[in-house]
Amino acid sequence: MTTDFVMPVYNEGRNVKAAIDGLYAALPSPKRVLVVYDFEEDDTVPVVRELQQRFTGLELIRNRHGRGVVNAIRTGIEDANGDVVIITMADLSDDTSIIPEMVRRIQAGEADIVCPSRYMKGGHQFGGPFVKRTLSRLAGLSLRFAGFPVHDATNAFRAYRRTLLQSLTIESEGGFAYSLELTAKAHAAGWKVVEIPSTWRDRSAGESRFRLMKWLPQYLKWYWFALTNRPRHK
Repeated sequence: MTTDFVMPVYNEGRNVKAAIDGLYAALPSPKRVLVVYDFEEDDTVPVVRELQQRFTGLELIRNRHGRGVVNAIRTGIEDANGDVVIITMADLSDDTSIIPEMVRRIQAGEADIVCPSRYMKGGHQFGGPFVKRTLSRLAGLSLRFAGFPVHDATNAFRAYRRTLLQSLTIESEGGFAYSLELTAKAHAAGWKVVEIPSTWRDRSAGESRFRLMKWLPQYLKWYWFALTNRPRHK
């Protein structure tokens, strides 16, 4: 099996080198790392162009669906052709040390989505706005209590079997609610969803683009979907 990474960026020039170094250290031979950007003036772009001289499979892709992270994700998924697709951020928050285990679970047929979890036993979270992390934890744990297969429903860091992504359509209109949407839809359709513990750390450089109040209606829509849709047998 081959693995592609999809990394949406917005002015991550201060972080992206370390982020890409981390991906290639965790998985030395990915098929491709797709860095998806919105506009040519993004300060991430020149850094990645320089790194392309060092890393095979590192590509820059212009977002084709309009600005914003969910549209960047759509573009990256459309261009990915690896058997496993991992969506990861450039802000150094994701736990790259667990990437080999994420890939192994899908390769072994144990999972169709692997969800790194901050809230299960062995998981950790350091930093981040209090309201954001509190709501995220409450959403994840309440869904888990109701029978959802993971404790951390909102983490954007995920590994997917590409055939699963091809079977689903992202309806979310903004932000990172697409991650909860895809996981909830996959669970309801009977795909295998598993979690593994991870450590999340808040960014140390750059500005977060997370807008809780703007995107909250999207999260609530897919929270309700996850709460009310039971899985079908595939």
